[in-house]
Amino acid sequence: MKVSHEVPRCLLTAQYQFNDYLYCLPHLLDQDEEYKKFFIEAAAKGDYIIMDNSLHELGEAYDYQRLLHWISEIQPNEFIVPDVWMKHAQTAAQAKYWLQYKYPKKTQITAVIQGEDEKSAWLCATLLKDLGYKKLCISYGATWYGDTALDKALGRINFVKKLLNDKNFKDTKFHLLGCAVPQEFGWYNNHPQIESLDTSNPIMAALDDTLYTSQGLKEKPKANMNDNFDIDFKDVDYRDVLHNTTMFREINGFKPHNQYNTEAQLKTIKNG
Repeated sequence: MKVSHEVPRCLLTAQYQFNDYLYCLPHLLDQDEEYKKFFIEAAAKGDYIIMDNSLHELGEAYDYQRLLHWISEIQPNEFIVPDVWMKHAQTAAQAKYWLQYKYPKKTQITAVIQGEDEKSAWLCATLLKDLGYKKLCISYGATWYGDTALDKALGRINFVKKLLNDKNFKDTKFHLLGCAVPQEFGWYNNHPQIESLDTSNPIMAALDDTLYTSQGLKEKPKANMNDNFDIDFKDVDYRDVLHNTTMFREINGFKPHNQYNTEAQLKTIKNG
């Protein structure tokens, strides 16, 4: 699986030390000049970029015209078309609507499985596949997964494994959106159909002064990106960030990222 952890502004350049690709939130391209500049330059360099539709951050997908603008400008490798939280019919309708547009040659469109319960989520997955989507995204927070962080992780594991074991989805690739607890991903045993994941969990845990253990976490970090995007680098313990992002890979059985020297990186980041 390719791994990406969303970061606050002060860690935009630092993320190359622990991320396999860049995860772009399009509403921030309009709100923050430094964020926009970073992704325009990253796109020009040919970095692999997955662009979200910002539903999780805004409560609804970002403005359609602005999404289309940024797809054209950034030309992401993947774009997650707008979905509607835990609504299978509206999500399938949106997925069909977004098929009408012409996308950059390099951009693959993907769709999110949503549903009011497991049955409707399964129906949504089937509808999206039948619409022609080759890669589907699965969010972590559906209420029907369970109440606690561990319950939610187990609920998604159960749902994902059913999809992976169904021959109707044998040619479908998957992206896992976020997580409640970081150790969830180890349960998938690096299944080749799960191509990518994104989660800010190790970053947010570091901002909470919480270090991953070899068992991961029992609770989801309280910190979130909406409240911490503007955090100053001097208020971030970068050693904790590197510890958590390294442990994230270790506890899930992922290959380590490029080796780094913590002190050298700290000096590089502080010097801009």
